[in-house]
This record gives sequence, C-alpha cells and structure tokens, in this order.
Amino acid sequence: MGGFRFDVLAEYWPLFVEGAQITIELTIGCVCCGVVLGMILGMARMASARHDPWKSILYYGVRWPVTIWVSFFRGTPLFVQIFLMYFAVLPIFIHPVDGLIIDGELARELRSNYGAFIAGFVAITLNAGAYMSEVFRAGIQSLDKGQTEAARSIGMTWWQTMRHIIMPQAFRRMLPALGNNAIAILKDSSLVSAIGLTELAYAARTVAGASARYWEPYLTISLMYWVMTLALAYLIREMEKRLGKGDDK
Repeated sequence: MGGFRFDVLAEYWPLFVEGAQITIELTIGCVCCGVVLGMILGMARMASARHDPWKSILYYGVRWPVTIWVSFFRGTPLFVQIFLMYFAVLPIFIHPVDGLIIDGELARELRSNYGAFIAGFVAITLNAGAYMSEVFRAGIQSLDKGQTEAARSIGMTWWQTMRHIIMPQAFRRMLPALGNNAIAILKDSSLVSAIGLTELAYAARTVAGASARYWEPYLTISLMYWVMTLALAYLIREMEKRLGKGDDK
C-alpha cells in the first residue's frame, strides 16, 4: 500500500485547482440566484388580499402553484433533480435540432462545453430557492404585523414597506439559516460530478482512476471543502456582527 504519496498530488494538482475554481464559481452563482429566487417564492407563498376576486386569484393562481413547486423540490433528491435537468429538461430548450431557445451549432457547442455546468447550476439553484423560500417566509412572519399596518397607515406602499421596514429586520434573523443553506450548496455541488462537471469530486475520481490511489485525492478534496466551508462560515459570522451592531445601538 505504501505511505502518503505527494507526487500523485503534484502531478494532478492543476486538475484539483481547476475543480476548486469551478466549485467556487458554481457555489457563488447558486447562492446568489437561490437567495433571489427564495425571496420571490417566499413572498409569493404569503401573497394574499382581503377581498375577491384578488383573494381567490392570489390563493389559487400564486400560492398554490408556488407551494407545489416548493414541495416538489424539497421532496425529491437533489441528485435526481440534477439528472432530470441534464437528461430531460435541458435538451428541450438547448438542442441542435429542435431546441425551443437555442438550436443548431451553438446548441451543440453549449451542450458539449457547458451542458453539465448549466444543468447543475439550474438544478441546485431551483433546489436552494425552494429551501430558502421557507427561510424568507418564516423570517418575515416572525415580525410583528403591527409594523406593516403602521407603514400602511402613513401611506407607504407594499414594496416600500418590504424594502425599508420588513426585509432589513427579517434579514438579520434569516442570515444564520441562509448561511447554513449556502454551506449546504457548497457541499452539494459535488453531486454535479455525476454528469461530468469537472469540479472537485470529479477531479478526485479522475485522479483515483488514473493513479489507483484513493487516500491522496479524496483526503485532498476533503481538506479543500473544509477550508472553503470554514471561509464561508467566517464570512457569514462577520456579516452577522456587522448587521448586529445596529441592534446594539
């Protein structure tokens, strides 16, 4: 078996660096888009009106579809969603012959060079948005409803109330949960290696297959994931401290 072989890491180190870069890019993109999607879905799940017909329209036309959407993405494995996106959904929109959005040679190049990244990005973002919608909904509902009523009484619109009063307070309470979701996205990005994206997990599997060594590549990516997770957790703690200063005054 032998000891730990650093020469294996040295030989394939560029592959690990490339994998780490793709992992970071995928994580940042999915976290940013997931937060935006989660906020939209979270507010959609609370959409309501006092009187018909808007009461029924919002309930059956917005809240019910969004609830089903969130239930699907929270109730099915992310691994399955990635495969579904890559093999079933993506070809509908990007296909060399009959793509609804992109076809021809451009579609062929996109699927060949960026298909795995696009499918993984969309699947993880939709999944993250579903989970984050619950965070936003719970964070907003945790605030006293009297603040919304007071804002309405002085003539503020719904958007002004959410932007200037509700969301700044709710975001402070939601940040720890959003941070946990961001860390989960970082680790879940390893699942995209199953469809051929050259991120960290794919790099480790490639090195293990080429060198017949498993301790070195998998321990290496474990440490790299750990370092990235610690860095992300540190960033979240710093954000909590900065946002918490306003509450201490």
